[in-house]
Amino acid sequence: MRLKKQLPLDKKILSTVELRKMGFTYFIINQLVEEGRLRKLNKSNFENCDFSGEDSDFYYVQAYTPSGVICLLSAAVYYRLSNYRPDAIDIAVPKNKRITTLPDWPYFKLYYFDELRYETGMIKVGDLNNWFKIYDVEKTVVDVIYYRNKVGIEETKEILINYLNREDRDLNKLIRYGELLKCSDILKTYLEVLV
Repeated sequence: MRLKKQLPLDKKILSTVELRKMGFTYFIINQLVEEGRLRKLNKSNFENCDFSGEDSDFYYVQAYTPSGVICLLSAAVYYRLSNYRPDAIDIAVPKNKRITTLPDWPYFKLYYFDELRYETGMIKVGDLNNWFKIYDVEKTVVDVIYYRNKVGIEETKEILINYLNREDRDLNKLIRYGELLKCSDILKTYLEVLV
């Protein structure tokens, strides 16, 4: 059966609410799943298999963890601060938030941040249809230094050196974040050694 309504080619993740607003009934949504044009991710989100835009695993984060923010090594790779390729997407969620369903792929590694650390430096990247939340580059560097024992000392050093070599670096903002997030002493130690 040929459907009159077409799925948008420029949106990767579609919620049931969005599909219903576009005029798709539950019956038609199930047909699209059977035809392989939609793939059910969880009870309220679908992957649009007709999507023809630039793909990113980060788009899945909002489907599984709506409060999730790309952080640590995943954010560092996004900003080209590291050549390391993590086997999971690092995601920050509020400390009191419980995530019950995670995908088999892409693999998510959750970090529970207190409110101040979670809210500081969050930005939205993408366009109207496809976007994700990520921490700005200075917040990413401060978080990597704070979690240096989990991230790895060599990776931390590489990320900080690459940040310091950037033309758009903002050392004042970096130091402000370090003071705000209680890691200014270790940040200053790293800066003294590397500069």
